[in-house]
Amino acid sequence: MAKAVGIDLGTTNSVISVMEGGRPEVIVNAEGGRTTPSVVAYKGDERLVGQIARRQAALNPAATLFEVKRFIGRRWDEVKEEAARSPFKVKEGPGGSVRIEVNGQDLAPEQVSAEVLRKLVSDASAKLGQKITDAVITVPAYFDNSQREATKQAGEIAGLNVLRVINEPTAAALAYGLERKGNETVLVFDLGGGTFDVTILELGDGVFEVKSTAGDTHLGGADFDHRIVDWLAEEFNREHNFDLRKDKQALQRLIEAAEKAKIDLSNASESSISLPFITFDPETRTPMHLERTLSRAKFEELTADLLRRVRKPVEQALSDAKLSASDIDEVILVGGSTRIPAVKRIVQDLVGKTPNESVNPDEAVALGAAVQAGIIQGDSALGDIVLVDVTPLTLGVEVKGGMIAPMITRNTTVPAKKTEIYTTAENNQPGVEINVLQGERPMASDNKSLGRFKLEGIPPMRAGQAQIEVTFDIDANGILHVTAKEKTSGKEASIRIENTTTLDKSDVERMVKEAEENAAADKLRREKVEKRNNLDSLRVQATQQLEENEGAAQEAKDALKAAADEAEEAVRSEDDARIESAQKRLEEELRTFMTAQQAAQGQPQGAQAQGTRVDDDVIDADFKAAE
Repeated sequence: MAKAVGIDLGTTNSVISVMEGGRPEVIVNAEGGRTTPSVVAYKGDERLVGQIARRQAALNPAATLFEVKRFIGRRWDEVKEEAARSPFKVKEGPGGSVRIEVNGQDLAPEQVSAEVLRKLVSDASAKLGQKITDAVITVPAYFDNSQREATKQAGEIAGLNVLRVINEPTAAALAYGLERKGNETVLVFDLGGGTFDVTILELGDGVFEVKSTAGDTHLGGADFDHRIVDWLAEEFNREHNFDLRKDKQALQRLIEAAEKAKIDLSNASESSISLPFITFDPETRTPMHLERTLSRAKFEELTADLLRRVRKPVEQALSDAKLSASDIDEVILVGGSTRIPAVKRIVQDLVGKTPNESVNPDEAVALGAAVQAGIIQGDSALGDIVLVDVTPLTLGVEVKGGMIAPMITRNTTVPAKKTEIYTTAENNQPGVEINVLQGERPMASDNKSLGRFKLEGIPPMRAGQAQIEVTFDIDANGILHVTAKEKTSGKEASIRIENTTTLDKSDVERMVKEAEENAAADKLRREKVEKRNNLDSLRVQATQQLEENEGAAQEAKDALKAAADEAEEAVRSEDDARIESAQKRLEEELRTFMTAQQAAQGQPQGAQAQGTRVDDDVIDADFKAAE
C-alpha cells in the first residue's frame, strides 16, 4: 500500500511528514529544508514555489504570492484589509469571492495553494521513491465550513485524495501525546503566520478528546510583521515625505525586513534594519536609504493591541470546557509566532504554567497529521488511537424575524447529526428558502451565510401546519451537509455547503487539468535546461582537455575546439535539435581526442584521464590510471 502523508499547509511555511517505523518523520524538500515557504511566483510561463520563489520576491512583487491561506474560502468583504496591504493585486471575484490577478490572469486562492501542495508532494514522492496520492491536510481549528471545503479543493487540484481535513491544534496534540502515558488535560496555543487557535484536549489511554476550541482567523504573525512595516514606512515618510507602501518593490522589501526583525527580537533586545537603495527621490532621482533600530520594547508597544487579542480565545476555551486554569496540566506552543517573548509571557500569565516546549512549533502539526494518516490507513504500530474532535462554531438556520435557530452548537463532537422540525409562516406557502448560517450572534445578518437552497412543492395548508424536517450532518472533515423534507408530501431538497467563495466541480476539474498540463510543461522545460547544462559541462571538459594537452596533434586539437565552439553556440541558441547534434559531435570528438592522448601516454584505452566520463551525467573524480 502506498504511504499516506500528513501536510501542514501553513500561511508562511508548509511541512510534509510520513509515518516511518511507527513514528512520524518530516520529509525534507528538494532543497534539503524541513519547511517550505508557502510562496508561489509566476515568471512568464514558469512557476516557482518555495524558497526559490521567496528569493526573487523583491524583484517580482506583483507576481509573487504569499500568505494566500488568509484568502482561501473567504468572501471579498472579509479580506479587504489584508488585500489592501499586499504587494500583489487581490480583488473581488465571481459571487463575492476572492481572486488574485497575476499577469492578466485571475487565480483562485485554491489554485495557488495547490501549487504549494504539489511541490511538497512531488519532493516527498522523490524522497520516498513512490508516488504519493493520499494525504491528511490540516486547517486552523477556527476555519469555517467554506474555508475547510476550499482547502480540500486545493488538495484535489493538486491531484491528491484528501483522506481527512484535521484541525491544527488537534494534530499538534497527536504529535505531543503519541508516546505519553497517563491522563492529561492539555491546552494547545497555536499562533501561526495567519491564524490563531486555542484548543483544550483530554489525553489518556490512546484517546484524544477535544473539549473546546476558540480562535481568531484574522490574527497571526503576518499582523505583527505589518505593524513593523507601518512603523518603518511612517518613520521614512516623516523624514522624506515619501510613503514606501505605495512602491510595490519597496513594500516587499519592508515586509521581508519586518519578518526578519521580528525573528531577531525573539532572541535579542534590539534589531538593526538596514535597507540601502530602498527607493529613489522622485525629483532628484538620487538613491534613498532606510536605517532604523527596533527595540523589543518598541515592538511590544507597536503590537500591544494584537497581544491583548490573544487573551480572549484562551479565556473562552477554558469557559467552554468548564475548566479553570489550574485544571490544565500542560500548555503546548505551536506556530512560529509563539516564539515572541511577549506571547510566552501572556500564556504563562493566563494559565499559570511555563509552556511545554518539547515539540517543535514548526513541525508538530505536520507530524500529527501523519499520525492521523497512519490511523486511517490502519498502521499497526500506532495501536488503538481514538481522536474525538469538535465543531468550532454554531450552525443554524434563519427563521422568521431574521433570527438564527441554532441546530448544532459550537464544541459539539464531530461527526454530528441533528434534526429539527420547522413549519411555514404564511398560509398556503408553496415553498421555503433555507439559509444555512454559521456564527454565535442571535441575528441572522450578523452571522456568516454558508449557502441557501429552496424546498418547493409544499401542498396548500394553513400557516404552522407544514412539517419541514431539516437535518444538519457534519462529517469527520467538519464539512456540512443539509437536507430538508416536507413530511406530508415527501418533497425533499439537499445541499452540500459549497458557498460562492468556493469553486464548483467544473472549476476544480478544469484546474486539475491545467495543473497536469503545467506539470508536463514544467517537466519539458526542466529537461531542456538539463540538456543545455549537460552540453555546457561537456564543453568545459573539452576546454580543460585542450589546456592540459597542449602538445597534442594540431589536427586533433582543432577538431575538438571546433566541436566545443559549436557546443557553445548551440547552448546560446536554445535550439533542441542543434543541442542534441552538438552533444553527439562533442562526445565523439572528445572521446577520440582522449583515446589518442591515452595511447600517446601509454595508458590502456579503457582508462580515462583524471577520471572523466563522457556521457550525459558528467562526473569529476580523482581516479588512478589502471596498472
